[in-house]
Amino acid sequence: MRRRVRGAAVVLALLGGLAPAGAAGAAPHRPGPLPLERLFDNRAVSDDARPGDADFDGAGASLSAPDLTAAGWTPGRRLGVEGARLTWPDTRAGEPDNVRADGQWVRLRGRGDALAFLVAGTGGAARGAGTVRYRDGSRTAYRLTAPDWRTGPLATKSVALPHINTPDGQRAEKARLYVVTVPLARGREVASVRLPRDPGGADLHVFALSVRARATGWTGTWSASTAGYTRVGPWTDRTVRLVAHTSVGGPRVRIRLDNTFAGAPVRIGSASIAVRGAGAGARGTPVALTFGGAGGVEIPAGAQAVSDPVRFAVPAGADLLISFHLPGTVAAAPVHSQALQTSYVSEPGDHAAEASGAAYTSTVRAWPLLTGVDVADGAGSVVLLGDSITDGVGSTPDTNRRWPDVLARRLLEEPKAPRRGVLNQGVSANRVVGDRYPGDGVSTDTGGVSALHRLDRDVLAQTSARTVVVFQGINDLRAGVPAADVVGGLREIASRARARGLRVVVATLVPCAGEARCTAAVDAERVAVNAALRRGEGFDAVLDFDAVLRDPALPARLLPAYDSGDHLHPGDAGLAALAAAVPLKVLRS
Repeated sequence: MRRRVRGAAVVLALLGGLAPAGAAGAAPHRPGPLPLERLFDNRAVSDDARPGDADFDGAGASLSAPDLTAAGWTPGRRLGVEGARLTWPDTRAGEPDNVRADGQWVRLRGRGDALAFLVAGTGGAARGAGTVRYRDGSRTAYRLTAPDWRTGPLATKSVALPHINTPDGQRAEKARLYVVTVPLARGREVASVRLPRDPGGADLHVFALSVRARATGWTGTWSASTAGYTRVGPWTDRTVRLVAHTSVGGPRVRIRLDNTFAGAPVRIGSASIAVRGAGAGARGTPVALTFGGAGGVEIPAGAQAVSDPVRFAVPAGADLLISFHLPGTVAAAPVHSQALQTSYVSEPGDHAAEASGAAYTSTVRAWPLLTGVDVADGAGSVVLLGDSITDGVGSTPDTNRRWPDVLARRLLEEPKAPRRGVLNQGVSANRVVGDRYPGDGVSTDTGGVSALHRLDRDVLAQTSARTVVVFQGINDLRAGVPAADVVGGLREIASRARARGLRVVVATLVPCAGEARCTAAVDAERVAVNAALRRGEGFDAVLDFDAVLRDPALPARLLPAYDSGDHLHPGDAGLAALAAAVPLKVLRS
């Protein structure tokens, strides 16, 4: 039998809210919304030497305090996850540190696009419906699911810890914590949030709650999706200098570094930004970047860090050099593997402030840790969610001929085009409904977690996203996934994105006959997917990329002039044709 005390009843009793004896018929006093920490009624974290001080799941099991510390999740630590800012409870091991959601009202203020919950379920995945109350008196409903802390998917976890404490001793079993977001009404100020109840019997534990603010005044100019967690270097006391090609420009800049999928913190000693001259050399002295006023930052496992805004003229359509010093040893890191861009690693030492590229004697063809560059002002961003074709595989390296790059140049050059930033969230080998990278630990697979699993991080949390163009599914079909499942996944992506106020454009799948896994059966499924997409149900617009690239004489194949040579990926000419086929009006919202 689960040991459970209803949190709301406990709070009422503590506040004297229950009718006193002898006051028959008196209505109980109901307290107003309280700060989340005032509602904590469960102990999730124990010291390894005293596991009996906590009981997260009603059976005596708990999270390990030393494991949390090793991950950088220390008491009171502010964590950036999924674009939100959340605070890990400022409590000692064995003290109440979370609330079992049971319809309690939580005091919360702010405007934004989403509520972010730091949660986990016990007794299975926990789910239920809650309410958001706004300061104007209006309300909206939401539904929340908290995956189970022991069996939930690693692909969507925010952090995984290597042990679980039990009354019988520590087990080498992963514990998971999750950040889950739900949409808010645009423009309204939140006043309070009612937590869900799970009618199925599982416990939904809430550790932290915040409003994810909209990135007003900023536009994303460059991005890359974390595609896996791989071995690097190892780098000890090295400076990494990465090349990033902008879409739009602006007078101020900030960068985003993500320690996605990691199990331990990473330390950034210093960081800088410059316009690229030639090779690893800067055009002028690099400008130092700070994080919360400090020259460096430690990024906890699974979290992100955004630099402070700095006055720096970012040119449109130019190469930037983003340098950061790694003072410790980094043997594995979150990476975007198919950068198709030469970047640089230095000799030992902090070389972030140097304009010269002389110290950068090694090269790297991936983007580790860096996931975004934002510029001040601008008209918002269009996010391109895709696989290797969007990632640029098949294009000439070091030339920025990916179709998102060509589209960005169109937006800059055409007089009446919306001045959108273009954010490339393509991941080579990525699928709509299946994970390639397992979501935890060091792996050689950099196909990423599925589009459904990375949607919040790679689309909904992107800076000033206005429109998302979804162009993927062929890898699912090549792996044997039925057309109906692919279409269902694409429609789920559209539904979730439209609920956040984004315009959703979908593209048909291009042919690939002649590639080993693109059999006649796969092509038949591709044709079925495209037929469903062309009906437009659930999408704001449809781009017929199939019609653009197919050979009219052999519709299951790419037109030879557009084929990179592997029959799956378009070359430079084919990628340019895709970008040219996008009516720019579909990017307005």
